[in-house]
Amino acid sequence: MSEVAGRGAEPARLPLWLEVFGWYGTLAILGAYAGNSFGWFGEGPIYQVLNLTGAIGVGWVCLARRTWQAFSLEVVWALIALSALISSL
Repeated sequence: MSEVAGRGAEPARLPLWLEVFGWYGTLAILGAYAGNSFGWFGEGPIYQVLNLTGAIGVGWVCLARRTWQAFSLEVVWALIALSALISSL
């Protein structure tokens, strides 16, 4: 069967641990956003740890897939979260 015009080859599969870490990152960032938005917790340590670990998780997947724009976003996201976490302690 021939490839559809304009489509490249399927991306290589990532190791399961990396996929799991990436999904954790996605859920951590969304959890931080929801938790802050609905007043479950403020912008203290829980919020910053979720943002930091979430950005690292998603960032690793972006690095492995070589999606540089998203990887750059996650690096900056992690640096902001780390800085805020350190200043809140």
